[in-house]
Amino acid sequence: MENIGNLHIQVAGQLKDEVRRLEQYRERQKEQRKKFEGVMEKMHKLKVNVYKKTIEAKKNYDQKCKDADEAEYVHEKISNLATATPKQIEKALCKSKNCRDVANDADKNYKSSIDQLDKTRQDWEQTYIKTCEIFQQHEMDRINVLRNSLWVHCNQFSLQCVKNDEMYEEVRKGLENCDIISDIQDFIKNEMTESSPPAPIVYENYYDRQALVDSNGMLRTPGVMKRFTNLLQDCSGSRQNLNEDLSSSVSTTSGDKSDGVYASIAISGEPAEPSAPASSVCYKALYEYTAQNHDELSIAVGDIVEVTEEGEDGWWSVRKNSQAGLVPGSYLEKI
Repeated sequence: MENIGNLHIQVAGQLKDEVRRLEQYRERQKEQRKKFEGVMEKMHKLKVNVYKKTIEAKKNYDQKCKDADEAEYVHEKISNLATATPKQIEKALCKSKNCRDVANDADKNYKSSIDQLDKTRQDWEQTYIKTCEIFQQHEMDRINVLRNSLWVHCNQFSLQCVKNDEMYEEVRKGLENCDIISDIQDFIKNEMTESSPPAPIVYENYYDRQALVDSNGMLRTPGVMKRFTNLLQDCSGSRQNLNEDLSSSVSTTSGDKSDGVYASIAISGEPAEPSAPASSVCYKALYEYTAQNHDELSIAVGDIVEVTEEGEDGWWSVRKNSQAGLVPGSYLEKI
C-alpha cells in the first residue's frame, strides 16, 4: 500500500508539472492575442475616424455646390433684369465665382478623403485577415497541445493501473496463504502471560502468620481486572462473540467461494467444543465489581447471583434478577 501511495504521489507530481506547462502556454497565447487585438483595435479606430471625416467632407461638398448653384442663378437673374445696375451685376458675379471656387475646394477635399478612406480600408482588411489567420493558428496549436497532454495523461494513468494491479496481485497471493487459526495461536503463544487472573487480597490477622494459599501478594482493586480473553479479540468484544466468529469461520472450507470474494481463506484445524453449561448454583458476591464491557454484569458485596456457566478463563456467566452477564469467578463464594 505504501508503494501504491508513492506511485500516486509520483503521478500527482507529473500532473502538476503538466498543468504548469499548460498554464504557461495559455499565458503566452493570451499575451500574443492581446498584442494583435491591440493592433486590430487601433486600425479599426483609424478606419472609423477617416470614415467620419469623409462623410463630413461629402456633406460640406454638397452644401458648397448648392451655394454655388444658387449664386450663379442669382447672377443670371440679376443680369436679365432691366433695372439692375452694373454694380449689382458685378457683385453677383463675384459672389458666384467665390462660391464656385469654394465648391471646387470642397470637391478636392472630398476626393482626398475618399482616397484616404480607401487606403485605410485596404490596410484594415489586410490587418484583419492577418489577425484572423494568427488566431486560427493559435486555436490549432491549443487543440494540438491539449490533445497531446490528454494522451500523456491517459498513458500515465494506464501505467499506474498496471503497476497497481501487480502490487494487488502480490497482496492476493499473500491472502491465499492466510491461516486464521494459526495466526491466532501464534499471537497467543507470543503474547500470553498467565492462564488465570490473580487471586484477590484477603485479610490477614497479625497473630495468624499462616499464609493463605490463594494469595499471591499482589494488590487487587475491584474494577480494574483485565480479561484474559481480550488477547483473542479487541477490548470491546465478548467471549461469546469470539466463539461465534471462530465457529462461522471454521465452517467455511478451502474450496468454497463467497459472492464477491476473489479467493476464500483456508482454515486449518477444528475449534474446541464449548464446555457444557454447569448446573445453576447460587453464589454470594464477596467483592464489588463494576462492569467494564457490554457483556459483563456489575455486582455489589452481598449480592446473590445464579451461576449458569463456569468458564475456564475465570469468567463465569451469572444471572441476577432479570440481568445476565460475566463476572470474575474469584469474586463469588458458593452458598
